[in-house]
Amino acid sequence: MTIPDVTGSRWPHTAPPANPPTDGLTSTDPATALTAALATALAAASAMGTATDAPADPVTAAPATADRVSTDPVATAPVSTAPVGTAPVTAAPLSTDPAAHTQPTDHPLHPTTPQPLQSAVTQPVQPTGLPGQHVAFSPEMARRDFPILHRTVNGHPLVWLDNGATTQKPRQVIETLAGFYGSANSNIHRGAHTMAREATEAYEAGRSAVARFLGAPSPDDIVFVRGTTEAINLVAQSWGRAHLGPGDDILVPVLEHHSNIVPWQLIAKETRARVVPVPLRPDGQIDLHAYANLLSMRTQLVAVSQASNVLGTVPPVREMTALAHRYGAKVLVDGAQAVAHFPVDVQDLDADFYVFSGHKLFAPTGIGVLYAKPEILRNMAPWQGGGNMIESVDFNRTTYAPVPHLLEAGTGNISGVVGLLSALNWLTSFDRDAIAAYETSLMAYAQQAMATVPGLELLGSAPDRIAVLTFTLAGHDPSTIAEWLDRDGIAIRAGHHCAQPALAHYGLESAARASLALYNTSEEVDKLVASLHRLQQTA
Repeated sequence: MTIPDVTGSRWPHTAPPANPPTDGLTSTDPATALTAALATALAAASAMGTATDAPADPVTAAPATADRVSTDPVATAPVSTAPVGTAPVTAAPLSTDPAAHTQPTDHPLHPTTPQPLQSAVTQPVQPTGLPGQHVAFSPEMARRDFPILHRTVNGHPLVWLDNGATTQKPRQVIETLAGFYGSANSNIHRGAHTMAREATEAYEAGRSAVARFLGAPSPDDIVFVRGTTEAINLVAQSWGRAHLGPGDDILVPVLEHHSNIVPWQLIAKETRARVVPVPLRPDGQIDLHAYANLLSMRTQLVAVSQASNVLGTVPPVREMTALAHRYGAKVLVDGAQAVAHFPVDVQDLDADFYVFSGHKLFAPTGIGVLYAKPEILRNMAPWQGGGNMIESVDFNRTTYAPVPHLLEAGTGNISGVVGLLSALNWLTSFDRDAIAAYETSLMAYAQQAMATVPGLELLGSAPDRIAVLTFTLAGHDPSTIAEWLDRDGIAIRAGHHCAQPALAHYGLESAARASLALYNTSEEVDKLVASLHRLQQTA
């Protein structure tokens, strides 16, 4: 089916190549993949430091039939840091001078500038394009990189529509993980041997790549954690314990995920602050008039998601941040659902904190990111103690390492960081505006198609949203819907989606959710809709 162009989309529509390649995954020798995958990721991280981010036509930058071979295409492009396409700012944000945010460090045990590795596992491989260019995007091209999308479930080809819970992993990430464990596994920062240096360089290359991906001023502004939940708890326990007190307000919109509600309730109880919900409008947008009225000199923090996991709503975060800053409040942005769908620039948002999880960004589970403005990060106290976060320890006095290592106690998820680096390189090898335009059009197609199912009601109709389609179906419990679709190989999510207040806004305790990603197609939407029609016919 033809995906319609969307008038008024916040992203310019870019059509995918007319004749996308349809052949399957390319084969690769496992032994070669072990060394090549990791080598490419690190070589590309180094290349990104010198390449210019020149825009390229997503159709002409590389032939539509170019084969995405097993070598990671990271070296083809620097990480994009284009501003987010959210609503225009009506209140001017505070000034953010990048020079003012750069804090040099001189700490030999914790290098933050990756150096080229000299071992065989990290020798550069043949790039698939030129620095500054993007590979032409089409969903078919992306799908070839995901082995799991070529399996069957219950005798049917898998249709993965549970991307809001977790995204699948491209083979470049899978091979990079195997390459790390097969030829470069070591602990980091403290070892003097070759493999310790290699592992450290890979880990810190990941930190640098994340900084570029978010538009952060420095890699030292990036803290690695297990995921979004741990990042928010870190901020609540480290920053919140020091800055919240009796009578202080924490503003949290009703649409938030539980991980952006519960940590604030816990620290509010401890500090005698209070969590203040910001109501929603009927269409699922944050009520900005109510938000403006709730802001006051008592407001110490606003915690808001950049995209809702249950309604898909994309709030005007930049405008909300500017308003909060007028009252001296800090803003934490939950980017878990946003980073896979459109470019993010934390300096453009003027966010004080920004958090996301790797597993929703085509990376492994168990790795996540906290960004904080450097002047805030430098004043945050340790929230966990142990190895890696210290300079010296005796029973009279302990001195700590500088940030970000101060907040990374113990052995981190080293392979997770290497996998995240590979995922960022894979994603940013495509033109991200073309991806966003495609997803917007696919969502519009899905909305029209699902409207043909009798008794189906979609939740939320905010004009600015990501491709999340939460729905109810008359006469059927959400879990029954999910079980029915699973028989046809279609994976969706059912339940409260860790967003019970948002569902309660619609008088619901649970709902079904289909969430789309760049590798989903209109044909998969057709399968979803056809299966829902059959379910209604059985009633």
